[in-house]
Amino acid sequence: MGETEQRPTAGSRLGAQENAGISTLEHGQKPPMTPPGKLISIKIQMLDDTQEIFDVPQRAPGKVLHDAVCNHLNLVEGDYFGLEFPDHKKMMVWLDLLKPVMKQIRRPKHVVVKFVVKFFPPDHAQLQEELTRYLFALQVKQDLAQGRLTCNDTSTALLISHIVQSEIGDFDETIDREHLAKNKYIPQQEALEDKIMEFHRSHMGQTPAESDFQLLEIARRLEMYGIRLHPAKDREGTKINLAVANTGILVFQGHTKINAFNWAKVRKLSFKRKRFLIKLRPDVNSSFQDTLEFLMASRDFCKSFWKICVEHHAFFRLFEEPKPKPKPVLFSRGSSFRFSGRTQKQVLDYVKEGGHKKVQFERKHSKIHSIRSLTAQPSEQHTEVPKQSSSFAYGDDNDAAAVPSCRQGKELKASTEDTGQQKSPSLKKSPKEGRKVDGAVVSTVEEEEEAAKDRMQQNRPQSQQPSTGSLTGSPHLSELSINSQGGPSVANMSLSPNLSPDAKQSSPLVSPLLNDPSCVRTDDEEEVKRKRFPTEKAYFIAKEVATTERTYLKDLEVITSWFQNAVSKEDCMPETLKNLIFSNFEPLHKFHTGFLKEIEQRLALWEGRSNAHIKGDYQRIGDVMLKNIQSMKQLTIHLWKHNEILMELENGIKNSRKLETFCRDFELQKVCYLPLNTFLLRPLHRLMHYKQIMERLCKHYPPSHIDFRDSRAALAEISEMVAQLHGNMIKMENFQKLHELKKDLIGIDNLVIPGREFIRLGSLSKLSGKGLQQRMFFLFNDILLYTSRGLTASNQFKVHGHLPLYGMTIEESEEEWGVPHCLTLRGQHQSIVVAASTRAEMDKWTEDIQMAIDLAEKSSGPAPELLASSPPDNKSPDETTVDQESEDDLSASRTSLERQSPHRGNTTVHVCWHRNTSVSMIDFSIAVENQLSGNLLRKFKNSNGWQKLWVVFTNFCMFFYKSHQDNHPLASLPLLGYSLTIPSESENIHKDYVFKLHFKSHVYYFRAESEYTFERWMEVIRSATSSASRTRALSHKEPHAY
Repeated sequence: MGETEQRPTAGSRLGAQENAGISTLEHGQKPPMTPPGKLISIKIQMLDDTQEIFDVPQRAPGKVLHDAVCNHLNLVEGDYFGLEFPDHKKMMVWLDLLKPVMKQIRRPKHVVVKFVVKFFPPDHAQLQEELTRYLFALQVKQDLAQGRLTCNDTSTALLISHIVQSEIGDFDETIDREHLAKNKYIPQQEALEDKIMEFHRSHMGQTPAESDFQLLEIARRLEMYGIRLHPAKDREGTKINLAVANTGILVFQGHTKINAFNWAKVRKLSFKRKRFLIKLRPDVNSSFQDTLEFLMASRDFCKSFWKICVEHHAFFRLFEEPKPKPKPVLFSRGSSFRFSGRTQKQVLDYVKEGGHKKVQFERKHSKIHSIRSLTAQPSEQHTEVPKQSSSFAYGDDNDAAAVPSCRQGKELKASTEDTGQQKSPSLKKSPKEGRKVDGAVVSTVEEEEEAAKDRMQQNRPQSQQPSTGSLTGSPHLSELSINSQGGPSVANMSLSPNLSPDAKQSSPLVSPLLNDPSCVRTDDEEEVKRKRFPTEKAYFIAKEVATTERTYLKDLEVITSWFQNAVSKEDCMPETLKNLIFSNFEPLHKFHTGFLKEIEQRLALWEGRSNAHIKGDYQRIGDVMLKNIQSMKQLTIHLWKHNEILMELENGIKNSRKLETFCRDFELQKVCYLPLNTFLLRPLHRLMHYKQIMERLCKHYPPSHIDFRDSRAALAEISEMVAQLHGNMIKMENFQKLHELKKDLIGIDNLVIPGREFIRLGSLSKLSGKGLQQRMFFLFNDILLYTSRGLTASNQFKVHGHLPLYGMTIEESEEEWGVPHCLTLRGQHQSIVVAASTRAEMDKWTEDIQMAIDLAEKSSGPAPELLASSPPDNKSPDETTVDQESEDDLSASRTSLERQSPHRGNTTVHVCWHRNTSVSMIDFSIAVENQLSGNLLRKFKNSNGWQKLWVVFTNFCMFFYKSHQDNHPLASLPLLGYSLTIPSESENIHKDYVFKLHFKSHVYYFRAESEYTFERWMEVIRSATSSASRTRALSHKEPHAY
């Protein structure tokens, strides 16, 4: 539908596939019908000032042309943009997506239609595609040049400095002066050139993607950002300007805002001839309704403004596209106009779902390397990728390590070794980061699935596709795996900058580790293997002891081997702390090494792989467990020390910047797949696992069984140990969780204080003057925090405000605000309105908040002041004020990347943010009890064979290894938000012991070896995919003392 073959299209000019346009439709929707008939040529002017010609049928609706432009650009988030053109009265109007193009553009040969930004979101972090942010940056540049975006000289110079950084790279005075002389970004630019260069000097090392982000961060704070003024008069005849934004309708006098009517206050919008009418909701303190009237130049001006107001309200406030009204039988009254297209929520959900592929794009004005463009020359060894690149990545789907991704295309060639094994192109390290992190890393399950689809489509088992380092800068974590290593792992989550330029390991997506045909086991092989081993339940219980013990030993080695070796190379930890940690963990590692050897020997005898003549005496495990649990009692002295170890390590980190940096860097290593302090709690967690295993064994055995007596004695011994250490473990878990959350938050100093207990965290929408905005909430027994996450290098959540629970009340308010699953939280000094994603989520929050309020009421009084910076947002949902520009804000924005340090993007907090869910401390406690390891066969929805993998389930996540001997996972899959089911007949999975995991469009099948292991995997995974109801309340009488 684009231009003819003789004219190169924008897609071909940017290196994209000719037929690879990305649909902006939801899954299952069909593109608009393209009526046959004569074609008309429409000239479109893009935001980079290039012009393209599109041929569309005369009777085609506007949506056909809009979709053609978006597909042409490979633009996923095209719903933020619109097509603008002058009508027959020379008035600029928006193209109606439902009406035929020919009825709107009467003389297409003489009209240039402009493709521009139509809807400006309140936070540019909601723009999840790097290409979208680039186009928004071009719009800001255009508005500056045309005088629409007015601001003071400092802000103007700062904006231009980021534009210059994105176009020519790092500061060079000679080049800067030449560039500014040739490019006029604003009228009278000469007076600001020195200030522009001064700001540009401070952007050293900033990539074009980062420059876009910072540009939008500054622009969104300006009063005129995204504002188009419409001249009008009020009732007194005073000349004013009306404008519409995401927050509501604004009133300006000149370029100064004098009033605002938030959508929450507006009951009805209408127009009558030249009069524009706003009917407000009745005020709380009065019984009358107020209707405001404004006079515009003509009926056409009035109707045009009314239509754009209707579209803004629908796009930012509705959850889905409004349905058309039924046509009247006799007479029609009023306009039939309605908003057409996806709402912002639908756009966010679609992009998070990851139902599209990342494509290349090139910056027309940039003289430095392309951002998402990957080299097409096999000889080129380095590809520059910005920290914010969203070449995808939870994922959304995800942010801590370079994740290779598979791409297909005629223009792209794979750079491979002679052996045929693909290498991942190395990435250029950001000048801001001086530290190296191991390069290629953990893949995401969803990326593997996509790679499998590509291979099937091309009918080749191992297609020659380039593997690219994917820095996860976009917010799609929901679909991606999350890796704890260092760099952007997979979750469309972070903008992690820490990739070694020498990291050229083979891609997990195309390497033999995950995709070698030899890894796919045939059905006959499996049947033979099953018949070779015992089938009784006790054997599989014993085997679970062995498989989970292997994982536990690997976790101990993270401390006794990897962490200890790293500490020995750096002079950052006091000797007393070293001795405290390693003198208590090394005896545990030594004992459990012997314990695992005994269990494996017993299993070998049980399976008949030895020369034993009498197998009956060895077909049991109770005696081995009893012997070792009794020996384990002697190690209790070391287990009691773990509380001290955890506290001393955290104190050391608090008092030593060097130790803090060292521990953070260690957490970014591939072997440290969980937070470091979680490994310190593993020995206590393991005792609970022994207790659960022995309970299952005793329940299985009849009293007359030869192994029953030993099993029952072992259960009694381990139950005694657990009872002694349980109270200590509960305190340590809360202490560990507070410190882990502290790493995810900025703008707060004293989160960890005596007596504070964590209760729940999760994503809720907060109703404010800007509409519903996603916020991350953290509930404790004395206070409720709310935060937001930006696309920054630190990947942390900024605290916006807090509500003390003392004196708070909670009430449902769906009817009052017209928002589903809505709650009003009324504190002593402020109130906020929040909305949950589902009724179930709302009930969980209501229950926990009410319980926390009850605990706070029983306490001595209000909680102490919590925030060290970032004062609380005291705005109520009804307030009409919006953020004002200030030099402090701009300075903070300018230096934010310099102040922020690399941060893991794989925490439970980020998963909840992208999956729009929540977890409680009870869920964490249940997750501790439900850990499992073992071999599973995995199959993607569109693949043929089954792949054998070693799987570790812990911390709401499945980690995938080639074998249990591997030191770090190859891929991971966070399960929060996933559904667990059994495959239906229609899915043609004709195998035993198969369970299915699915989230939106992602589907995975897993196959266990026996009925017992199948039931165990179902049990533990169900604990992560469905939150538990509250079965116990945190006791105020037993606070956690540190």
